[in-house]
Amino acid sequence: LLGICLAVQILTGLFLAMHYTSDTTTAFYSVTHICRDVNYGWILRYLHANGASMFFICLFLHVGRGIYYGSYMFTETWNIGIILLFTVMATAFMGYVLPWGQMSF
Repeated sequence: LLGICLAVQILTGLFLAMHYTSDTTTAFYSVTHICRDVNYGWILRYLHANGASMFFICLFLHVGRGIYYGSYMFTETWNIGIILLFTVMATAFMGYVLPWGQMSF
């Protein structure tokens, strides 16, 4: 499930990046442009946003399964997983503030 969610995130992110402008003054308007003017841009954006939520649900279920089965006993593997979890959280935070809307400040 995590692989499917990651593939959806990468594909929708690539298509969204084709129309996104990263300038702080026009970033919000480029997101609005994607939703209103790009063909099926609104569905790409909402697939990307909801895909991130699904990715985290699957990720937390994966961590919960690891706790339930005692995978934390394998410290090296567990530590790599925790580092990956925090890396994904940081990446999601960067994607959250990318549109430069009111919630980004």
